[in-house]
Amino acid sequence: MAYKSILTVLTNPGDAELAISSAARLARSQDAHLDVLVLGVDRTQVGYSYIGSGAVLMQVGIDRAEADARAMEAAAKAALAEESDDLRYSVEAVVTQLGALTDLVASRARFSDLVVLPRPYGPGVGPESEAIIEAALFEGKVPVLVLPAKGLGANALPKRIVVAWNQSGEALTATRLALPLLKGADAVNITVIDPPTQGEERSDPGGMLCQMLVRHGVHAEVSVLARSLPLISDVLARHIWDQNADMLVMGAYGHSRFREAILGGATRNMLEKAEVPVLMAH
Repeated sequence: MAYKSILTVLTNPGDAELAISSAARLARSQDAHLDVLVLGVDRTQVGYSYIGSGAVLMQVGIDRAEADARAMEAAAKAALAEESDDLRYSVEAVVTQLGALTDLVASRARFSDLVVLPRPYGPGVGPESEAIIEAALFEGKVPVLVLPAKGLGANALPKRIVVAWNQSGEALTATRLALPLLKGADAVNITVIDPPTQGEERSDPGGMLCQMLVRHGVHAEVSVLARSLPLISDVLARHIWDQNADMLVMGAYGHSRFREAILGGATRNMLEKAEVPVLMAH
């Protein structure tokens, strides 16, 4: 099993080099094809306006989106020109309205094995970045690798991976879909925080997952941690540092997206704070 179709979606020219260089390294390591989708997003929200001005506003929004798409396409092609000739890739530039973004991204993502995206939070990042991740996860049904500011780091493939395990279906799905990376790692640490006192894993937290991974040839071990900090994401971040890990695998959005957006949650917190790439699936 390997990733043979890798997709990256870009809406900000400043992210082109980071996303493409990281996705290209993964594509070469997996002998995969890289698809680059660049988007010009029309963010115009026409509510009320004077007679005749609505059409003008819409045209201005479309013109701006087309200019953004051309700039993104140029930045993407410049980044791809820096890659070696053995990279197989394609570039598609599309103009879309914000409301149609989900269907567009999902239609491309569902035929990919992995989607590689820059972090959706930070200065200058628009609402479309989070919408792209959610479209890939929920409608595209594909794992998403979210990059920190430093990208993949020194290694083309992660050597030390932390798997956040809470017995949820989301965590199991993420672990299964991460197998091409887990099998190539030197060490995989299954991390269980405050394991339940009842249920199948009460006497051996993470044991069944560890057994499954070992049978796939993964060098896996289990760490059981107490919730010593207020947020699960803080415990995970510290453990990633302690393990000198270069990737985190976790299930995404155990609660509803609306609840996580309003109240926060482990998914959002990890994406905001993680200093290593985070592979998520739902």
